[in-house]
Amino acid sequence: MEKMNERDQEQDQILKIITESIFEKKGVDVKILDLRNITTIADYFVICSGESDMQVKAIADNVDKNLSDEGIKVWKKEGFKALSWVLIDLSDIVVHVFRNESRQFYNLERLWGDAPVQELKDPVG
Repeated sequence: MEKMNERDQEQDQILKIITESIFEKKGVDVKILDLRNITTIADYFVICSGESDMQVKAIADNVDKNLSDEGIKVWKKEGFKALSWVLIDLSDIVVHVFRNESRQFYNLERLWGDAPVQELKDPVG
């Protein structure tokens, strides 16, 4: 039981780094989907949007940099060329940074509609 608790704390810390990194670059509509009781693909999806290709890149780069600075391994990164949907895979947590149009098209929130969702607001404003 203690091991599980330690993992939960570690994941909470990683989620905090990710969401702070998103808000530093003014990402919007930030949601965390808890997939633990639904699938083995990942424990969490973090989903956010950027207004432009440049902002999507800035958000994804900031998340990647801040995770790296904390010694957190990123397994895979995709979408850095097209910038309509950038995926950063940490194995148990997957970050999705979308352009608004792509987010509406793929609609991960609907696809994973059974998942509990936590909506986050930028603490700075």
